[in-house]
Amino acid sequence: MSKRTRHLLSLVIALAALVSVFFGLRSYGSFLLLRSAYEAGRSDVSSLRAWMTLDHVAAAYRVPANDLIARLELPPDSDRNQSLWSIADRRGISRFDFVRQVQRAIGASAPPAGGEDRTQGALGDRVLSAVLAYGYPALAVTLLLGAIGLPVPTGLVTVLAGSLAALGQIQWPWAALVAILASLAGDVIAFQIGRRLGETFLVSHGRWLGYSPERFARVRALFTRWGGLTVLFTRTLVSHLSSLASLLAGLSRYPWPPFLLFSGLGRVTWTSAYLGLGFAIGSNIDAASQFLGNFSGLLLALAVLTVATIYRSGVLGHRAD
Repeated sequence: MSKRTRHLLSLVIALAALVSVFFGLRSYGSFLLLRSAYEAGRSDVSSLRAWMTLDHVAAAYRVPANDLIARLELPPDSDRNQSLWSIADRRGISRFDFVRQVQRAIGASAPPAGGEDRTQGALGDRVLSAVLAYGYPALAVTLLLGAIGLPVPTGLVTVLAGSLAALGQIQWPWAALVAILASLAGDVIAFQIGRRLGETFLVSHGRWLGYSPERFARVRALFTRWGGLTVLFTRTLVSHLSSLASLLAGLSRYPWPPFLLFSGLGRVTWTSAYLGLGFAIGSNIDAASQFLGNFSGLLLALAVLTVATIYRSGVLGHRAD
């Protein structure tokens, strides 16, 4: 391996570490805001941010401005166009803590006319609506199709199931069991498709299963280097590649028992994380999508960091030998 390649790997590791820290902090912050909004009894205020003004907050969350000012213990004649961060700075407290204080103040105010839950209107997606309407069967079908490779929102659906469990509309153990078994069933189907139909069929019709030559080449490279760990890896850190890994495992005649073992471990880990997120945040699925965006960025950065670090260590170890 050339010196230039080693330097390039070091640069990738450094950048991936920085990106991991960035998305890690964003994920943690967005989760805290989700949690505090849930505790305040107004799940919609998780989208509250320090750049907003008092007037904007009052209008956006339908709270009387005078009531908000009073609950924040501000002078009655306070400038309503001042931002939350400017108020926090004057008080000498962190902007993040003041945002949470404003969340509690909104939660203590009278609920807006027509109710506070905007989840139904914001969901829009028929898959998510089906899970709300039909529960376990819709959850199972969605995760089954997602594991096979169809473009369905498996992450948000699983978070929604956790939210429904928190609200008492479905049972957590049953939701977890259904999610894991449905995902495993999809993995088995994708594995058998790869084993029985072969690469020629995938080239012709694989686009319906998430196949593309570029993505397939990426997974093939991972599989060639890491073998069965790729199955686990693509069900946790880079779950959007799981169906391709299953197809390739079947295509390459990878042994059945270790495939099922790694797949099962990955599905249990992933399902626990996403169901747990939904259970923690309650009903605010819209805000959860923001968290998932940050969390997915974190997982992807960690995946790059892990692969680059192991690969560079292997290169250096091989060189030392």
